[in-house]
This record gives sequence, structure tokens and C-alpha cells, in this order.
Amino acid sequence: MFSNSNLKKQSFLIYGLGSSGRSVVKFFKKRKINNYKIWDDKKKNLMKNKRPQNLKKTLNNVNYIILSPGISLKKKKFLFRFKDKIITDLDIFYLINKNCKSIVVTGTNGKSTTSKIISHLLKKNNFDVSLGGNIGTPILDLKIKKNTYTVIEASSFQLSHSKFIKPDYAILLNITNDHLDWHGSMLSYRNSKLKIFKLQEKNQFSLVNKKFKKTFRKKNYKGKLIIPIEKKFKRIQHKIKNYYLKLSINDENMSFAYAFSQLIKLSEKNFITAMNSFVGLPHRYEVFLKKKNITFVNDSKATSFESSKFALLNSKNVYWILGGLPKKNDKIFLSKIKKNIIKCYLVGENNNFFLKQIKNKINYSITVNLDKTLIQILKDIKLSKIKYKTILLSPAAASYDQFESFEKRGNKFKKLSKSYARKFI
Repeated sequence: MFSNSNLKKQSFLIYGLGSSGRSVVKFFKKRKINNYKIWDDKKKNLMKNKRPQNLKKTLNNVNYIILSPGISLKKKKFLFRFKDKIITDLDIFYLINKNCKSIVVTGTNGKSTTSKIISHLLKKNNFDVSLGGNIGTPILDLKIKKNTYTVIEASSFQLSHSKFIKPDYAILLNITNDHLDWHGSMLSYRNSKLKIFKLQEKNQFSLVNKKFKKTFRKKNYKGKLIIPIEKKFKRIQHKIKNYYLKLSINDENMSFAYAFSQLIKLSEKNFITAMNSFVGLPHRYEVFLKKKNITFVNDSKATSFESSKFALLNSKNVYWILGGLPKKNDKIFLSKIKKNIIKCYLVGENNNFFLKQIKNKINYSITVNLDKTLIQILKDIKLSKIKYKTILLSPAAASYDQFESFEKRGNKFKKLSKSYARKFI
């Protein structure tokens, strides 16, 4: 096991100065670990004293390359021959922390919400808890004390490069088509998720979606296999007063959180009490405005159709805003949800991709951007005799064609909605 002293004996190249890369630099400075260099393809003038004069030579000579999770070996092929040296900030965390309990949550959909639910559950029951990773705070920025429960949301990008992750509780929610342009194949994407189980021991727990039960056993992972059963959560669901957590969009998240609560021996009463005070994350089926029988829902985090499907199943009389940068090989299946959709509005620069899948199946307009879309929706609503209506931004696509992030897309939608609701409703 690494310690601060033998970290100082290693040499590192920190490749990429995103939030995780900057947190590694900060961590090394705090620990007085000086044997490292920094490389960023875009930020070439930062920290000149730490910038290697010869990148290829440095890659050959260092013990470890701490790679930013956004960097794909598929795109940076010259890094592939150094893959045995590549680690992540998550690896540094596991190499130096011996006493904290860790919960790693991954999956295509629901991992942020599940991570937040578990963190909230622990806090409300007086556990010392930290939450970080892909959800926002870099893992090395967290303050970890003895016996801290550390909840880590792990993306496939982070896991793909990691080698030393060994959670006490490893949670795999689901795996659907996503990030194939980054990973290269569905097999590679799935294998990155399964890494959370690889180093677990018999005294650690593996909470696994039932679809991967056979895979888990075939790979002979050592962790104690737990298959969360939605029926068990459903048995107590009626006692929870939190409307958001009772939506079917959260059934899987809640079944895993409930299974975890049983493993740490929380009472049913304490679980329910904690859930009643939970507030959902922004941009995940966020009901942010209701006015004159019109409900506005911001689901900007839905970047694939599999994500949007849940929002559409939980909504009625929907004016659906769809579009953006589509995921490779994504498919829209409307048979079970088209009855909930009044009309679809296509935004972004990839209309043809979506148009091919919805044309002649549901009513639609091409409205290009959020501003024009909301104006058109409010005009259409005035002509409708249906009493209760939902305006839903659930784009089933990434935001990068028009926005820097799904957060900025969602915030723009909320700002425009509130402004136009005041003027026209």
C-alpha cells in the first residue's frame, strides 16, 4: 500500500489540467510531493517549471501517468503503449486511504442521483460522509478522516484508466448505449464499469443490477453479491412522502439505496425519515415551475434516449424538447411513450438524426433553439383544450452543439421559461 513517504519515491506526469488534474497538483503540493511534471495539450504556458521539455522522454521515464478522465486512448493513440503506467486521481485516493469506507456508484443512468441519495442517507443518520468524484468535487479535494464514508460517483472515463479501485460497497446500476465514440465499443464501455468489482475481497459488497448477475459470477469476482430487488423497496414506498423519489424514474436508484441501508443495518424508519427530506439534483427531472396547469420540467441531464424515456414515462400531455449532439448508435423507441407526447420540438444542429426516428410517428416542429422553441410551445398551448400540460426539456442528446454543458443548457431553459411564463401565461 502506498503511503505519503513512498509516494515521494515515485515519479509522475500529470496529463491534463481539468478539475481532477488541478486537484492532483494541489494534493501533491500539500503533501510536498515534488517529483512530478505537468502536461496539457491546450494550456501550454501553465506552470512552465513543471512542463517537460520532451514529452516522449518523460512518458518513458516516469513511474506513473495520472491521466485526466476526459482523455481517450482511442484519440491519443501515442499514449496507448504507456497504458500500464496510466492511473487516475481515484487510484491515488485508494493507494493512500486505508481507514475510510468507500462506496463507488456507477452506471449509465442514475449514478449522480443514487450517489446523492446515499450521501444524504448517511448524513441524516449521523455518519461522517464525503461525496465526490464525477458528481462535482474531485476526490482528492475531499477531507477524509478515520471512518469517513466516502461516496464516489465514477464515470466510465475515470474507471477506464483506473487500476487500484477497491470499494467496500461497489454499485452498478445499469449499462446502456453511451460514450461509444470515446470507448470504441460497447464491450470496452461495459468492461470499464465492471472494474469496480475487480479488486474487491470477500468482506466487501457488490450491489449489481440483476441483468449482470451471470457476468459477475462468470468473472469470479470475490465481493459478496447483492441483487437489489425493486419489490422490497416497493413494499415501503407508500410510507415515503417525497414525491420526487416516488416517481418510477427513481425506482432503480431507490432499490439500490434501500439495499445499501440494509447492509449498514439502518432501520426502515430511519431510511424513510431520511428520504422524506431529500431534494433532487438540478437538471434531473427537475420540476421548477408550475403556472396555470402548466408544469415545466428541466431534464437537461438526459443525454441519451434511454435517459429521456424515463422522463416521458413519468409525464402526461408533453410538449417535448428534443435534440442536440446525439450519442453514437442511439435509438428512439416511441411505442410505449408516444401516447404521452402532444408534440415534439427539435433543437440543435443534428435535426436529421432525430427527424428520421420520429417522422410520421409523432407531431413535431423544427424550432432550432430554446428561445424560439418556448415561444412556439406557448403559442401551441393556447390552441389546446387539454387542461393539464407539461413542457419538458429532455433532449436525449449532449449539449455541446449549442452549450458548454448540460447545466448551462438547463439553466438557460429555466431562465427563458420563467421569463416567458410571466409574459404570456
